[in-house]
Amino acid sequence: MDAKRIVRNGTGLGSYGRTLVNDLIRLGDEQMHLRLYAPDMGRDDLRGQIIGDGNVQFCYPKGHPSAVRKAWWRTHSMVGDLKRDGVEVFHGLSGELPIGLRKVGIKGIVTIHDLIFMRYPEYYHWLDTKMYEWKFRKTLREADKIIAISERTRQDIIELGGDEYADRIQVIYQSFSPRYSVEIRAEKKAEVKNRYHLPNRYILNVGTIERRKNLLLAANALDVLPQDIHLVAVGRQTEYAKDLPHHDRIHLLSGVTDEDLAAIYAQAEVFVYPSRYEGFGIPIIEAIAAGLPVVACKGSCLEEAGGPDSLYVDPDHVIEMAEAIKMSLRGARRREERIARSKEYIHKFEGNDVADQVARLYRELL
Repeated sequence: MDAKRIVRNGTGLGSYGRTLVNDLIRLGDEQMHLRLYAPDMGRDDLRGQIIGDGNVQFCYPKGHPSAVRKAWWRTHSMVGDLKRDGVEVFHGLSGELPIGLRKVGIKGIVTIHDLIFMRYPEYYHWLDTKMYEWKFRKTLREADKIIAISERTRQDIIELGGDEYADRIQVIYQSFSPRYSVEIRAEKKAEVKNRYHLPNRYILNVGTIERRKNLLLAANALDVLPQDIHLVAVGRQTEYAKDLPHHDRIHLLSGVTDEDLAAIYAQAEVFVYPSRYEGFGIPIIEAIAAGLPVVACKGSCLEEAGGPDSLYVDPDHVIEMAEAIKMSLRGARRREERIARSKEYIHKFEGNDVADQVARLYRELL
């Protein structure tokens, strides 16, 4: 498996990889040996989240290569290491595969999360979009099987990559960490609330604070919400964060650990996800697991992630967002009923089922 994101990314693609690896380990298949290939050791705390047993091993390039050589190794030279190590199936967890897998007889599986760089190239530097598209098309040619994390992504792959790949694609939804559905101790909640100076009542957003994520919609909705309702946004900040209103009802947090994030979810009142486009939207699933009602935007896969009992609004309509939030605050009519039905809906994203589908795909190729 490609472990670059596993050892480097705290959220997003990193969470996907770590959760999948741990769920595969929990299946207890003694015949499945997992080798995790990364260009370097990355972060100790992230690497340490892999629960590990005798069937898991991290693998790195020899020596201490430069950044350029690490990139070359991951795209080209890694194939030689895979062949030497007797790898039979290689799984690219973040939308790309090394070049030459087919040539050396190694089966390739790739998980494609989204094609936002092709749908909305205006959110990227033009050179990055060219590079991402080149990798995407090379990967399609290398892959024996393609995992799409949503039906929306499957449709995008066919439309933007070519319908000749349709029979290689299987939709396998992303799973979520069980930590979000576990009851958080009162002491932990109090400690986290104090450390991050959380308000008593807040709506929550989790994800990179960037233009595509459209957090400004939720920020502007505060003007027509009760004065004691705050917005807490957890995620890496980009230049877009400067566009948000600067007042004491908006709290931007970054560098939050997974354990603390679970406690932040547990104390929120509503989860908002106003993104204009996503491949899936795992924070929605995490929020539902934590017992929150969800308000998201129409137009991509968020309805697929949140199910029929979450609320969806126009990504440019502030009043719609505000009204949906009001319908989700504590004490609102049918709020608890919607939360309960949403929790039933997300059972299909639970870890062992997802891991079992991926393991069956590995066995099919072998």
